[in-house]
Amino acid sequence: MAFSLRRRGPSKFEQASDGSMTLIEHVRELRNRLFWASLGLLFGLIVGFIVSQWVFNLLKDPYCSLDSSWIDGQCRFVVLGATDAIVLRLKIALWVGLIVGAPVWLYQLWAFIAPGLHRHERKWAYIFVAIAAPLFVGGAVLAYFVVKHSLAFIMEAGVIGETTQLEVSSYIGFITSMILLFGVAFEFPLILLMLNFTGVVSARKLMGWWRIVVFLSFGFAAVATPDPGPFGMTLLALCMIVLYLLAVGVAFLNDKRKGRGKEIYAGLDDDTISPLEGDRESVTAGNRVEAPLPVESPEPVSKPLPLESRFDDMT
Repeated sequence: MAFSLRRRGPSKFEQASDGSMTLIEHVRELRNRLFWASLGLLFGLIVGFIVSQWVFNLLKDPYCSLDSSWIDGQCRFVVLGATDAIVLRLKIALWVGLIVGAPVWLYQLWAFIAPGLHRHERKWAYIFVAIAAPLFVGGAVLAYFVVKHSLAFIMEAGVIGETTQLEVSSYIGFITSMILLFGVAFEFPLILLMLNFTGVVSARKLMGWWRIVVFLSFGFAAVATPDPGPFGMTLLALCMIVLYLLAVGVAFLNDKRKGRGKEIYAGLDDDTISPLEGDRESVTAGNRVEAPLPVESPEPVSKPLPLESRFDDMT
């Protein structure tokens, strides 16, 4: 008996792409994707629970740099509830699990969505995801750096007037919120690139928004940064402006590659009047039109024959 190594029939991806998959098969595929994504999250949760103590030590470093956090030679927090410690560990494990299991559940999500996209759309999606991950990591590192250098100023600028011990759950929630907020802010140039690559706006138009971008960057930084001082706000705003300029530079290269701006009417405003040619011909009187000839009257119609005279011997 000969065994064939050739795959029989189209794959699930091909069936979903050409529309030959039924509704029940789509639901069954969604169930399988959710199952494997859940396994990836479960594996990430286990890894996160194992490394949660190391992650907590990393997150508490800005707080432990304060003199008021040290009591009897140890960095201590305020714990209000009996279950706060275990709940906090589970929260940290969940955050780490989402990051560790991201390759699995993101792949399952992409494998379910990708058949509905064109080939060039899938290619650009790969590129944008590859750019989004380093940008988010850069924003998270900047948030950690800003919190570490501004936490003492935040606590000393309050009505108490001096640093004091913090409640552990509130502190971890504060620093994780800053990391998430800064990471999302660093995705701003990626949105501009998506608008340019899809043809919504040109690079010249993006460059014309530089005043608005600078104002919004400093306004967002003033609200997002935890301390009211100029250090964190200026640092975040400058990073966003630099990323904006890099996005505009990439947009100019993309427009040059696609030949945008070289169209016939690219440099004209909407209200510009079309130029008239100089060699215009003057309008003269037309030729004389002769009077129409009279219509002849129709010939009279002969009287029809009687019925008996219209048939021959055969009919």
